[in-house]
Amino acid sequence: MTNFPGSPRILKGGLVLIDPDTSAVQRIIVLQYNPDTVSRTLQIKSMGENADRSEALRLKGPPVETIKLDAEIDATDQLELPDQNPTVVQVGIFPQLAALETIIYPTSQQLLSNYNLEQAGTLEIVPMETPLALFVWSKNRILPVRLTDFSVTEEAFDVNLNPIRAKVSLGMRVLTVDDVGFDHKGGNLFMTYLRQKEQLAAQVAGGALGTLGVGGIP
Repeated sequence: MTNFPGSPRILKGGLVLIDPDTSAVQRIIVLQYNPDTVSRTLQIKSMGENADRSEALRLKGPPVETIKLDAEIDATDQLELPDQNPTVVQVGIFPQLAALETIIYPTSQQLLSNYNLEQAGTLEIVPMETPLALFVWSKNRILPVRLTDFSVTEEAFDVNLNPIRAKVSLGMRVLTVDDVGFDHKGGNLFMTYLRQKEQLAAQVAGGALGTLGVGGIP
């Protein structure tokens, strides 16, 4: 079936893993289907309830923004064309699940390297660093994030018990300059995101006090 010629091209959301030092792209994970909803929560960094009255309007930094979504992976249609999709026939959607799950794993090489350091009697072992994850949801939202929640519900299997349909629930925390600093690639991307917010906010026409039923501020 061909798409209607006049229909707009639908962009996909996804995750991009980059080297935080060189910005080299290491992996691109495109969501098979865009989720119907993306839930965002912003926790304000105020001075707190016990702050001095002179600090009532002060902010300690950018809010803590968290994002939650459910991504669906479905290989049912691909199994109808086994000659064109041999990988799906052999292992189902294991590769797609693994691409997402390995974001929150240290690599096997890192684990072995730390084990060898322990065996050699190294007193201090630096925690293993992961690539910088970016949540891309249009050109206006390219967010440096850290995955905080990850759950998988496998909903259907083939005769070999390979999963062929699943729902992956992701929770992410946007990294700000408070988390990584201004010199970090993540900090630079956050500042770009914040500037875009400010530019978009400036496009909203200002309201009138009369609309609120008041003639002026007392």
